[in-house]
Amino acid sequence: MTTDRIANPPSLLDKLGVKEGATVVLLDPDHQLAGDPAFAAELAGRAVTVKPAGSADVVIWSLDEAADLARIPALIKWIQPAGALWAVWPKGRKTLNENHIREAALDAGLVDVKVARFSASHSALKLVVPKAQRGRPSS
Repeated sequence: MTTDRIANPPSLLDKLGVKEGATVVLLDPDHQLAGDPAFAAELAGRAVTVKPAGSADVVIWSLDEAADLARIPALIKWIQPAGALWAVWPKGRKTLNENHIREAALDAGLVDVKVARFSASHSALKLVVPKAQRGRPSS
């Protein structure tokens, strides 16, 4: 199985958990997401519903600066019960990195479960509602 994964690595959408028939929100796509033609082409080639806001199976959020993290609490209600919020940020910044995103997510009640290479210049962190709290109203 390992040899097969090396010969046929999962695509970015597979890593992000974007399955056929999923609803995907591209939040702030005019930042990094629109500038990634490989991502746009892969997304266009998958049978998914893409929208700019609202409830979704997968929310992909492009962040530019630490101040953007204040938006996390409002985004929680967009995540379907078993869905995910992927925070995508530019690599190599001291003012916005994985630790900043993780801390803000934990403060908002989300947990991080996976980090992925989004592109050569961006990383992504998967944030989810803890299993024990899914389906319960948030406080």
